[in-house]
Amino acid sequence: MKSARNHQAYWAFLGHRLSGLALALFLPVHFYVLGMALDEARFDRFLKLSDMPAMKVGEWGLVLLLALHLCFGLRLLALELLPWRSTRNARNGWIGWGFAVSMAVGLVFIAGVI
Repeated sequence: MKSARNHQAYWAFLGHRLSGLALALFLPVHFYVLGMALDEARFDRFLKLSDMPAMKVGEWGLVLLLALHLCFGLRLLALELLPWRSTRNARNGWIGWGFAVSMAVGLVFIAGVI
C-alpha cells in the first residue's frame, strides 16, 4: 500500500501550499518596493538591482511559484465544483497538466529574460 505522503495528489497539495506561503512572504517585500516609487531616486537605485543575474533567477522563481499556485489552485476548484464522474486517473492527470503548464510558463519567462 502506498503511503499517503508518497502520492501524486499529496505532492500537488504540498506544491500549492508551499507556493502560497512563499508568495505570502513575498508580498510585504513587494509592497515595500512599491512604496519606494514615491521617492524616484531611491526607486531608480533599487531598479538597478533588477539587472543582476540573481534577481533574474528570483523573478523566474516568482513567476514559477505564481504559475504553480494558479494551476494547482484551479485543480482544487475543479475537484470541489465539478461532478465526480471523472475517474481517479483523470484527476491525477490534472496534476500532471498543472505541473507541465507551470513549467512551460517558467520556461517562456526565463527565455524572455535571457
